[in-house]
Amino acid sequence: MKELNRNFSPNIRPVENINYQQPVIHHLDNGIPVYQLQTGTQDIVKIEFIFNAGVYYESKALVSWFTNKMLKEGTQNFTASQIAEKIDYYGAHLELSADKDMTYITVYTLNKYLSEILPVVEEVIFYPSFPESELNIKIQNKKQEYIVNSKKVRNLARWKFNELIFGENHPYGKFVSADNYEAIVQEDLIDFHKNNYFIADCKIIAAGSIHKDLIGILNKYFGKFTDTYTRIDQKINPIETSKLHMVHYKKEDALQSAIRIGKKLFNKKHPDFLKLKVLNTILGGYFGSRLMSNIREDKGYTYGIGSAVVSMQHSGYFFIASEVGAEVTQNAIKEIYHEIDVLQNEKVPESELNLVKNYMLGSFLRSIDGPFALSENFKGLVEYGLDYNYLKSFVDIVKEVNADEIQLLAQRYLDKNSLIELKVGS
Repeated sequence: MKELNRNFSPNIRPVENINYQQPVIHHLDNGIPVYQLQTGTQDIVKIEFIFNAGVYYESKALVSWFTNKMLKEGTQNFTASQIAEKIDYYGAHLELSADKDMTYITVYTLNKYLSEILPVVEEVIFYPSFPESELNIKIQNKKQEYIVNSKKVRNLARWKFNELIFGENHPYGKFVSADNYEAIVQEDLIDFHKNNYFIADCKIIAAGSIHKDLIGILNKYFGKFTDTYTRIDQKINPIETSKLHMVHYKKEDALQSAIRIGKKLFNKKHPDFLKLKVLNTILGGYFGSRLMSNIREDKGYTYGIGSAVVSMQHSGYFFIASEVGAEVTQNAIKEIYHEIDVLQNEKVPESELNLVKNYMLGSFLRSIDGPFALSENFKGLVEYGLDYNYLKSFVDIVKEVNADEIQLLAQRYLDKNSLIELKVGS
């Protein structure tokens, strides 16, 4: 066998053509779309039910999250322990999650147990009872968790930054308090479930080794439902970004300061979004980024610093985040702006740009490696009404974007006067 020579790094091979597993689209009898990604080799399938029932749709803080998490705490026919026992008995796994816009009910199961597991999922989604005793326990647990987290400057910075970017009255910007936990009651969850878990909004993504009669089985348990009510139009307060550009949120006993710098932007449907992802990666989007090289490796002000471009259904934002020693807070902020200035005034060297491009394309390949990873990637398309042409555009843009475009983007979107700077600490 030929020995490896570890004195030389392997050649970099550029990513050429990427073949995507196209979903097969079916519709249940009631119109629910089912996107099938037949990619697995093991006899297991992931089925994800998606609803427009995230934070954006709640009129009372925390209701979306509690409604989602309480789905498996009891239904009309099963107690929480019976649901857990049934899922465990068949070696399945049930996950519940919610974000700013959507809520998700995800089940992993062997195909041979689909007919045993899906009736439980049907109960969880459509017949939750939201038992008061279980709700009270969950409220107290989450309140205690919140109290602990609210003592950490990084959490305070994240919450306060969203409020500054979107406004305290917009769903994306609400700053939750301990009192919000005490205000949650069972009726809130019942009403939110009734008014937001709609068949008309539901989407199903199935990935893995797809059972030959999956659509028939899904139809049996989920194709029979129809909406007997319509979504109540909710008044959404407009986004009101703070006019303050420098904010210091005091936390007297903090040994570190949390820094957040950024601005409201747009979501992934904007024509500049993908190019902005390349700019962001150069600035702070990976371990070898300029912010990491300067503020962690060179100056030693932090263990970690990064930046990101975040997309949501109704908006988006850019942010830089770090935690640094209180005594070097201003020095760290100065270096952040220095790196932004350099991007605005100097072209990115070709070698660095090529390195970032290879990193991004390699990360993209990892993000579609395997059926479950592929379904996560596809979910980010279907929620925005996009198709695989978007992924092709991503690959093309990453390959083709040049240093001139990166500089123009930095000048257009990272102007210091448009950024909000937040410090949380002493």
